[in-house]
Amino acid sequence: MARADTDTGARPGTGHSAEADGLRAAGSVAHRLIAAHLVAGRMEPGEEIGLRVDQTLTQDATGTLVMQELEALGLDRVRTEVSVQYVDHNILQADERNAEDHIFLRSGARRFGLWYSKPGNGVSHPTHMQRFGIPGKTLAGSDSHTCAAGSLGMLAVGVGGLEVALAMAGHPLHLRMPHIWGVRLTGELPPYVSAKDVILEMLRRHGVKGALDRILEYHGPGLASLTAMDRHVIANMGAELGATATVFPADDAVRTFLRAEGREEDFTEITAEPGARYDLDEEIDLSALEPLIARPSSPGNVVPVRDVAGEPVSQAVVGSSANPGLRDFAITAAMVKGRQTAPGVSFDVNPTSREILQDLTRMGATFDLIAAGARIHQAGCLGCIGMGQAPAAGRNSLRTFPRNFPGRSGTEEDAVWLCSPETAAASALTGVITDPREWAAREGVQPPELALPEEAAVNTASLEPPPPPEVASGLPLERGPNISALPDLDPLPDALEGPVLLKAGDNVSTDEISPAGAKALPYRSNIPKLAEFTFTRLDPEYPRRAAGTGKGAAHFVVGGDNYGQGSSREHAAITPRHLGLRAVIARSFARIHWQNLANFGVLALEFDDPADWDRIAAGDLLRLDGLRTALAPDAAPALRVHNTTRGEDYAVHHRLSPRQRETVLAGGIIPRLAAEAEPAAEAEPPARE
Repeated sequence: MARADTDTGARPGTGHSAEADGLRAAGSVAHRLIAAHLVAGRMEPGEEIGLRVDQTLTQDATGTLVMQELEALGLDRVRTEVSVQYVDHNILQADERNAEDHIFLRSGARRFGLWYSKPGNGVSHPTHMQRFGIPGKTLAGSDSHTCAAGSLGMLAVGVGGLEVALAMAGHPLHLRMPHIWGVRLTGELPPYVSAKDVILEMLRRHGVKGALDRILEYHGPGLASLTAMDRHVIANMGAELGATATVFPADDAVRTFLRAEGREEDFTEITAEPGARYDLDEEIDLSALEPLIARPSSPGNVVPVRDVAGEPVSQAVVGSSANPGLRDFAITAAMVKGRQTAPGVSFDVNPTSREILQDLTRMGATFDLIAAGARIHQAGCLGCIGMGQAPAAGRNSLRTFPRNFPGRSGTEEDAVWLCSPETAAASALTGVITDPREWAAREGVQPPELALPEEAAVNTASLEPPPPPEVASGLPLERGPNISALPDLDPLPDALEGPVLLKAGDNVSTDEISPAGAKALPYRSNIPKLAEFTFTRLDPEYPRRAAGTGKGAAHFVVGGDNYGQGSSREHAAITPRHLGLRAVIARSFARIHWQNLANFGVLALEFDDPADWDRIAAGDLLRLDGLRTALAPDAAPALRVHNTTRGEDYAVHHRLSPRQRETVLAGGIIPRLAAEAEPAAEAEPPARE
C-alpha cells in the first residue's frame, strides 16, 4: 500500500463580518492549521505569511515546468514529507508529444524523489486523498483544485508550479493571510440533492470572486450527514469562488474514509476549539436546498434546475475532480439501471480513479451504466480539461465538472452546464434538462439505497515509489524534442514604454490567456510553441502582433475585474512574458494568477479608480517611469501610468510584498535566487555531481 511516510447566519447573498467588532478568527480549524505551520509573518489578514509545506502535488499539464524549475534550482532531492507527480490531464495520446512528457515526468520523479502516478491511475485530487492525504498536513499543488484535500482536515492550497518547486526545495509557501469564513451547515440533504448543490448554492449567493483572499471553513451539525467524499465535492469547487483554501474538520467521517482505504492509522482528530470565532459567518440549511445548475459559461451563473427544465441536452458527462466519489457514480448507475438514455444524447462516464472503477465494477454498477448506453472512459481529467469528449457546437452539454469557461471543453462555441450527478442522469434519460425530483415523481422511483463497500479496492500497481537517494542521484532527465528550456527572464527596466496589445473585460480566465484542450495542451513543455496560443480565444492576432513589436520590446495588457480566474497554470504568465508582456493593469486580480505574474517578473497593477479602465483603448502607448525606486522595499505602493496617446495619467497601485518587489525587479523568482546565490558561488565553487 502506498503511504505518505516516505523520506522524500447570513441570508443569501451576504456574509456577516466580524471585522467591525474588532474580532479575528480564533480557534478555527484553519487557524490551528496555519499556526502549526507558520514560519514567517503574522496571522493578520492581508499580511504576507510563510508556511511550512508537508506535501506537494503536481500534475502533467503543469509538472513538466516544475521538473525544469527543480533542475534550474539545482535540487538534489525533494525536502517534503511526500511529493507526488500525477499524470491525469494529458492522457489523450493523439501523437507522440504527451507520451514524451510522461517519460520526462517519470524520469524527473525518479531523479528528484517523487512518487509517480501513471496515466490512467486517476485524477490527482481524489487519488491523493485516497493514498496520501493526512489530517493536519499542509499540501501545495500546482493545480487550483488542490483545495479539495481540505475535505480531510488538511490545509491544501493551489498555487503556480514555481511555488510548488520552491516548496519541494524546502522553501516556505508565501501567501497573504486570508480571512477565515465560517460556513455553518444545518439540516440534512433531501433526496436527489447532493454535495454539488451545496457548493453551487455558495456560488449562487456569492459568485466567482466571493471568497477571494478567504479560507472557507465548514462546520455545524449538518456535517454529520456528509461523507469525506461529499466534502471533497464542496472543497474542490471552493476554487471557483476564488478561495485560498477550503477546510473541513477531521472527524468521524474522515476516520471512516481512511479506514476504508486501509489507512486508519493516519487519522488524527482536528476540530475547531469550543467558541471558535470567524472573520465572517454564513449559514446553509441543507434541508432547504434544491437541485441547482450553472448555466453557460460561468460557474457563478447558478439557477434552480426547475427554472431551465426542458432545455434540450446533447451530452451528459459524469466524473471529474468535482464529483469524484464512488457514491457519485453509484447514484448515477442506480438511476439509469434498467433504462435507456434518450436518443441523441451522449452519456459519458469518466471514472476518477482506478480504485473507484474497480469498486464500481464489483458492485455491478459498471454493467448497469453500459447497459443503459454509457460510454466508459479511462480514469483521468479528459473532458474537464478539453482532452476529448468535446461537445457539438451550440448543443447543451451537462457536466458534473467544476468549470464551464468559454471554449474550455475543446469546442469554441460550446454550451456547458454544471450540475450534480443526479441532474445529469435524469437529463440523460429524458433528453432535456430535468429536475431529478420531478423525474423520480413521474417514474414512481424511490430514492436509491446505495450499498457501497466498507473497504475500498485499494490498488497501488500504478503508483511508483521514488528510488533511494543513492540511485536517484545518478539518473538523467529524459527529454524528448518537444521539451524546451525555460525562457530567459531579464530584469525589469527602470522605465517601461509600450502599446496596450490587449484590452480585456471582467473575469478573464487562465483558459482564455493560455488555452487548455487537445490542440494546446501537448505543448505545455514547449514554451515558444505554446506562446502561439496565447490570448487567441480573446484575440487571434495577439501572438502575431506581440512578435511584430520586436524582440525585447515591452507591451501592456489591460484587464477588468478578477483578471486571471481559474486554473493555477503558470503558463498563463510565462507565455505572455515570453512574448514581451511586462505589466498588466487591471481592476482586480485572481489570487493565483496575480502571484504567478510576480513569480515571472510581470508587474501587476490595479487602478485606483476602476473607471479609468474605460479611458484606455487597445493600441494606446503607455509609459511607467522610475520603477526601481517605486518598487523599493519601503516605497509606497502608488504609481502613475502615463498614456502617451491620449496625454493622460492614471493613478495605480500594487499589492506586492517586499519579497515580491525584489522578485519582479529581478525578472522573476529564478533569476532572483540565482543572483542571491552568486556571492556564495564566487566564494566557493559548487561540487559537481
